[in-house]
Amino acid sequence: MKAAVVFEKGQNPQYADFPEPKVIRENEVLVSVKAASIKNLDKARASGKHYSTENKTHQPTIVGSDGVGYLENGSKVYFFSKKGTVAEIAVADKKMMVEIPEELDFSTAAALPNAVMGSAMALKFKAKIQPGDVILVNGATGITGRIAVQVAKLYGAKKIIATGRNEKSLQALQELGADEVISLHLSDEDFKEKIKKIHDETPIDIVLDYIWGHSVEMILSAFKGDGTFSHKVKLVTIGGMSGDTIQLSSQILRGTDIQISGSGLGSWTKEESALLFSEIIPEMFQAAVEGSIKVETEEVDIKNIEAAWNAEIQTGKRLVVRI
Repeated sequence: MKAAVVFEKGQNPQYADFPEPKVIRENEVLVSVKAASIKNLDKARASGKHYSTENKTHQPTIVGSDGVGYLENGSKVYFFSKKGTVAEIAVADKKMMVEIPEELDFSTAAALPNAVMGSAMALKFKAKIQPGDVILVNGATGITGRIAVQVAKLYGAKKIIATGRNEKSLQALQELGADEVISLHLSDEDFKEKIKKIHDETPIDIVLDYIWGHSVEMILSAFKGDGTFSHKVKLVTIGGMSGDTIQLSSQILRGTDIQISGSGLGSWTKEESALLFSEIIPEMFQAAVEGSIKVETEEVDIKNIEAAWNAEIQTGKRLVVRI
């Protein structure tokens, strides 16, 4: 079969022949793949730099961690796989499959779930969002941040504040449900002052962070208490596009009712992961059918995977490989 294969760590995947997978375990099934999205996770895993692959010996590997296609019986499904998905045929775990509504196109179905993992899982299980909560999405102009704004709205957020660098994308977020936007191009003092003013007027309950780094230092500084009672804030980090580390004053933690946690592979319980496939993704697929969730894609044929791998994709769009 044809597949997108990484032969050496650090190299772009190539359109190449690869042995067809075989079903080995009782819980596995073959999928005729029609589309698969390419995410930062897939690129990091392919390079060997992701924490889930750092200590593994590299062998020729099919890229991709999820995809969409048909089962032998004709069912239209989304699936997750650790054995690669950007290929004509892939092996899926029956417990990590979701039926796709007939009205939903393959590109949307391929692009949406990873962004849902990076937003709904954090909101539901780490932040435990409640209707009426005020949400700050830090770094909201990327695809997952855009989905986070929409998911927060679906989950009943009273107010959503979004930060980002791309001015055009920031304004577009207001059409997706953001009530207020803040540019990360502001000076440190102006940025902190804006966050502090909002927090004083409508206390922020949850921060979903996609970039970490200096902007989180500024947000935490804006939340810093003064020795009186402070509003409880849950900060959940999901990405580190602006840096993997921050400087954090212990005074902020001692003087502020703040809880910091992360959401990603390895941080969810088995029960939470099961709910992702049985409830959350199906709910978001239905929301996409109804127009409550919108995701933009840029499509490429699998034959062009090598050239497309490092191509610049418009902010807020997901690269989808059609097979």
